Amino acid sequence: MPAPKRSNRAYRNVARIVRPLMFSMTRADWHGTEHLPTSGGFIAAANHMTEIDPLTFAHYLWDAGFAPRILAKDPLFRVPVLGKVLHATGQIPVYRGSSDAGRSLEAGVQALRDGECVAVFPEGTLTREPALWPMNGKTGVARLALTTQVPVIPVAQWGPQDVLGRYSKVLKPFPRKKVTIVAGPPVVLDDLYGRPQDTATLREATERIMAAITVLLEGIRGEKAPETRYDMRRAKQGGDGSAKPGTP
Repeated sequence: MPAPKRSNRAYRNVARIVRPLMFSMTRADWHGTEHLPTSGGFIAAANHMTEIDPLTFAHYLWDAGFAPRILAKDPLFRVPVLGKVLHATGQIPVYRGSSDAGRSLEAGVQALRDGECVAVFPEGTLTREPALWPMNGKTGVARLALTTQVPVIPVAQWGPQDVLGRYSKVLKPFPRKKVTIVAGPPVVLDDLYGRPQDTATLREATERIMAAITVLLEGIRGEKAPETRYDMRRAKQGGDGSAKPGTP
């Protein structure tokens, strides 16, 4: 299949290696690509269960005709070989808890304004929810969306955790695992564009995005998610992690 028009040589070379590996380990069950915009920048926002999610997510987007710019943790860019690949393919480092944190937003905004597909995991890390449902998201995706006013496409994945378990370092490539990925219609956020980007607005936008991802995942799994979304901050404070959706 032809490579996405916006891919560079490094990205195409990596894809020539990674795509056959992914097909050797997974059976693609992909849906909803008609919701991915055919022109202009957009945000693809997905749930995050395991360290192989970025590969399955990128595989889905690549074969749909997009070379995603993935927001990835800054330490990954300092890993030998991997860091060079991430830089060469134009991925975007996320700086946390430092004076450089704003650079991630700036790079993401510029990529979107340049017409790129920016792929994000709004939870910011692997979900801690015991049954792998999406937990509360961080507001970075909301900042990107409200600043650029580009479409936010929710995406749900189920099956990557069978290839590489949460926190596991052991791949289980055989037999091939079914990986279902579904994209949905854009999240409605236009009523928030005129508001100040304060805490309430950012949380509202974030929760809408997480809710859309969760509904898609419910459809894949054929079951309902917990009524309250897992909140990692509450869990760290000694609770069970349960929190009403969108609460601090």
